[in-house]
Amino acid sequence: MRVPFPSTGGKRDAVLGELRSMKAGDTDWQNGRAPLFVFRATKEAYEVGRDAFFEYFTENALGGKRAFASIKRMEEEVIQMALDLFHAPADAQGFFTTGGTESIVQAVRTCRDWTRARRNAPTHRGNIVAPHTVHPAFNKAAALMDLEVRRVPAGPDFRADPRAMGAAIDPDTMMIVGSVPCFPFGVIDPIADLAALAKRRNVWLHVDACVGGYMAPFVKQLGHDIPEFDFALDGVSSISADLHKFGFCPKPASTVFYRSPDRARYNSYDFNEWPNGRFVTNTIVGTRPGGGVAGAWATFRFLGADGYRQAAKEMMNMVARYKAGVESIPSLRVLGRPHLSIVAFGSDEVDVFRVAEIMEKKGWLPGLLQAPKGIHRMMSMIHAPSMDEYLDDLRAAVGVVRQEGPAEKAKIAATY
Repeated sequence: MRVPFPSTGGKRDAVLGELRSMKAGDTDWQNGRAPLFVFRATKEAYEVGRDAFFEYFTENALGGKRAFASIKRMEEEVIQMALDLFHAPADAQGFFTTGGTESIVQAVRTCRDWTRARRNAPTHRGNIVAPHTVHPAFNKAAALMDLEVRRVPAGPDFRADPRAMGAAIDPDTMMIVGSVPCFPFGVIDPIADLAALAKRRNVWLHVDACVGGYMAPFVKQLGHDIPEFDFALDGVSSISADLHKFGFCPKPASTVFYRSPDRARYNSYDFNEWPNGRFVTNTIVGTRPGGGVAGAWATFRFLGADGYRQAAKEMMNMVARYKAGVESIPSLRVLGRPHLSIVAFGSDEVDVFRVAEIMEKKGWLPGLLQAPKGIHRMMSMIHAPSMDEYLDDLRAAVGVVRQEGPAEKAKIAATY
């Protein structure tokens, strides 16, 4: 039924009251009931990011070059701090975007145009070789640009298989991809091996660190086994990393980086055939919230490396407790060996989709994998207070499914 446009305006308190009443039916993410979508380090960092966002609630980051010098400065400083974090060469460049998909689309377009220029083939239709576990944004980018994505089966550890990817490369391959970590299983692909492959075959390697880019370096500093993944590896051409995931910054905020200026120059869109003059953007979108830039800058400055290390320490301790709790439940096993805070688990004895249905009735929004079947959680510190409750409910749900037996079929399906 179509909702009519209101004929008269409402009172402020009434409008906001209606909004709050609608929100009351949403998943209770603040108490850890959502398996993804929201990320938090500390309450204080959240508040700093939020307050910075609202300082720039009205400003448009599109106008950073001409109207809002402070936004331009903050954007450049965030990029420079991130390039330092990712061991980038002195002349490496980066750009602020609104999210992981935009960062990935920008990287694919940049690689396509760079490849076309190198080959002097303006209509070259390239292909992308990637593990089956890579994010769908690469297929979205390919659909927008009439490219091909070749998804290659991952290894038994759910990580990219460099040998299989190498076999899928042909003369039209322009890019190969690895993830830090892959979203389904939380494992970091062998980026060093992929970098060596990219060098041997003379193709562009993009590292999709949208999930883990702003946490993996600090987890590594704590002594955890985090494989090398950034520009310290000579074969890495570009990196995408989301600020609004484990950078703990307000949405929308992401970044994309290029090893060298000769690559980065293809990131921009430049048009000068309309009455208003030259139009140049480094993003797909035009208007962007200035608050996203201000929130990222303020969060970086507030937390600093020591704050991120502390957040990483608390998060990894929580994840270790969570994995141990899951594996203490008969019939369940963690899938692979997750490097960061994405953990998926499955079972050879019970239908985990049926387990998820029971958990959903208890108020836990399910995250699911379809191949293999699994329950998936992407955790930050909002999940810590409710962990014991979650594990107790999970244990009880598994017990119910074991009693039901295979006759009770799950009706739920895996969706992102």
